[in-house]
Amino acid sequence: MDRFDRIFRLHNLFANRRTPISMKALKQELQCSRATVARALEEMEDYLGAPVEYDKKRNGYFYNRRNGEHPYELPGLWFSADELHGLLICQHLLIRIGPGMLQEQIRHLQSRIEQLLALHPEAAKPKLANIKFLTLGGRRLSDSRHFLNAAAALFGGKRLRIEYRARSSNERTCRDVSPQNILCYRDNWYLDAWCHLREELRIFAVDKIESAEILPDDAVTLPESELHDYFASAYGIFSGAARHIAVLIFSTERARWISDECWHPEQQANWLDDGRFELRIPFNDHRELLMDILKYGADVELRGPDFLVAAVVEQVEKMRVMYWKG
Repeated sequence: MDRFDRIFRLHNLFANRRTPISMKALKQELQCSRATVARALEEMEDYLGAPVEYDKKRNGYFYNRRNGEHPYELPGLWFSADELHGLLICQHLLIRIGPGMLQEQIRHLQSRIEQLLALHPEAAKPKLANIKFLTLGGRRLSDSRHFLNAAAALFGGKRLRIEYRARSSNERTCRDVSPQNILCYRDNWYLDAWCHLREELRIFAVDKIESAEILPDDAVTLPESELHDYFASAYGIFSGAARHIAVLIFSTERARWISDECWHPEQQANWLDDGRFELRIPFNDHRELLMDILKYGADVELRGPDFLVAAVVEQVEKMRVMYWKG
C-alpha cells in the first residue's frame, strides 16, 4: 500500500465514522507501523487541509465536523505528478498571456498544486522560469474582474450586462448578453455571446468591456453545431458562415513553412509541379485575412476572389505612394 492508498483509506475511515478511531485500529486497518500512520495523518493535515483531530478522552482520531461546514473531501489527489506539472505549466502560460489577470487566484491554486506535488517523492518542481512564452500585440485588461464575471456568467449559465466600447467606432453601448465561449486568440481574450440588443451572435474583446454585471436571468444557450457554423467556419476572429474561398500561391522558399501550418480547419492545400504551394482558405470577413496575406509580401500571390485581390492591390498602391520618392 503506497502513501496515496493510505491517505484514501484514512479519509474513508474518518468520513464514514462519527466516533474516534484509535491508533491501534488504524495500524491494523492500514497494515503498517505507528510511524507510518502518524506520517500519513500529518500529511493529510499539512498538505491537504484535512480536519484531523485527536480526542484524548476517547484516545482516537476523527474528522472535526464543525457546525455549518460541508463534509471534508480530499482535493485533487487523482492527479499524477506529471498531470500536476502540466497544471503548473498551464498556469505559468496563463500568467504570461494575461499579465496581472487572476494573479491572486492563480497564486492560491499554484500553492495548492505544489503542496500536492510534495506528496510525490519522485516529483521535482518544474523550472517554470525556463519556459518562455513570447507575446506580440497582447492587450492588457483594465480590470480583471470583468474577465472573472464573464467566466462566472458563462459557467453559471447566467446573462451578463456589459458596457462595451467598440474599437472600430469607439461607440459605447450597454447591452445584455448570453455568454457562449471564452476564447484566447493571438494573445488576447474574447467573449462569444448572444447579444440581446442586436439579437444575434457577437464577439466582444474582453479588454474593451468597461463593466460586467452578472444578472439573475438564465442565459440563452445555443446548440454547439450553430456556434461552430457561426464562429469556426469563418477565418480568424471574425464570425459568420464562410462565403468565399481565397486562393493563395506561396513561393517555393516560403512553402516549406506554410505547408506545415493550419490557417483554417477546412483549408485545402496541395503542392504545385514547380515547387510552389497552393492554399485554399474559406472566409467571410476579409479584414484579418488581408493582413495575413500582406505580411508575406512577394512570397505569396493571391489568385482570387477578385474583390480580395483588389483590396491587396489597393494596400500595395498606398504603400508605394507612401514610400516612393521618385
